[in-house]
Amino acid sequence: MKKVVIGMSGGVDSSVAAYLLKQQGYEVVGLFMKNWDDASVTLTSNCTWEDDLLFAEMVSKKLDIPLHMVDLSDEYRKRVVEYMFAEYEKGRTPNPDVLCNREIKFDIFIDECLKLGADYVATGHYCRKETIDVNGKETYRLLAGKDPNKDQSYFLCQLSQEQISKALFPIGELLKPEVREIAEREGLATATRKDSQGICFVGKVDLPTFLQQKLTAKKGDIIEIPESYYEGRNSSDDLEEISKAFKYRREDGNVIAGHRGAHFYTIGQRKGLNIGGTGKPMYVIAIDVEENIVFVGRGDDHPGLYRKALFISNEESHWVRADLKTETEDSKDFLIRIRYRQPLQKGTLISKPKGLYIKFDKPQRGIAPGQFAAWYDQEELIGSGVIN
Repeated sequence: MKKVVIGMSGGVDSSVAAYLLKQQGYEVVGLFMKNWDDASVTLTSNCTWEDDLLFAEMVSKKLDIPLHMVDLSDEYRKRVVEYMFAEYEKGRTPNPDVLCNREIKFDIFIDECLKLGADYVATGHYCRKETIDVNGKETYRLLAGKDPNKDQSYFLCQLSQEQISKALFPIGELLKPEVREIAEREGLATATRKDSQGICFVGKVDLPTFLQQKLTAKKGDIIEIPESYYEGRNSSDDLEEISKAFKYRREDGNVIAGHRGAHFYTIGQRKGLNIGGTGKPMYVIAIDVEENIVFVGRGDDHPGLYRKALFISNEESHWVRADLKTETEDSKDFLIRIRYRQPLQKGTLISKPKGLYIKFDKPQRGIAPGQFAAWYDQEELIGSGVIN
């Protein structure tokens, strides 16, 4: 009998995943990760790790599977949280969930599972895995989950073939309501428990408060850039030019408010600006952490919110399917996603000596440095990279 160690989070998804694995005849062992224990930065105490562990214990008892616990909080802080601080300090927008999967759940967590004798490691992600033969070599396809509202393949966009080889995703073929129904039918304690929100394993936080653990608050100006600034500036079709964000100067607009630190903001942000009486809502269109300036634009159709292309350096590009990697000067059409739950966008990936360019069929809103762009061929996730 094959042994599967499943990450039990105390949520309904991992609970049902564990149930399904047992139904499929695996020897199932639960492993709970303690990754964060600083409640001082969370907005609610409803999802502390102690509560999560309690629910994981109740479900494990109901399913009659052993549950172990491992404390990975030191590694989580070093590999995920410190990375977040460093990226925000540079004025970039990281995705901690992608990092958490690459660095924690599918790296050191897998090591812990192997110590327990695991043949496979399972999670409650809404995605699917398929095994195919490529030139006599076993190759793994990472596919979108069947539930279009819950597909979590984007969060796994940095996984390697080696990591995927050991992974099982038992609920990938199910819709969320079906998962809830199974949990209800089987009397699992998590059946009606709300999904966790916020930063992976940290919970819902006030981001500026969270970042102030390491980043100093510093008063600065919010400057509005008028639409007239862009007249004659959006006509270029040069790939390198259109992949760059606009670089604004203080004299390009007018000071309309103040802020407490440019690194606490991200491109596309609307909430938290505390600017009223402008008719249309204001959005962050750029931040300059060196000058400590937040640049904003009026209305969701403001030209500063949109870009036609993006660039990913060779060092920060990753191919889930290395056998499909494009050669230099090649181009190929893909479906692109730059944030979780964003509908897939049509675009062309163009490989150049220093990296990858993605040119979109339609300009994209809120492209921020530090985000992950993932590219798909239909429902298969092919690769990803960090946006420059």
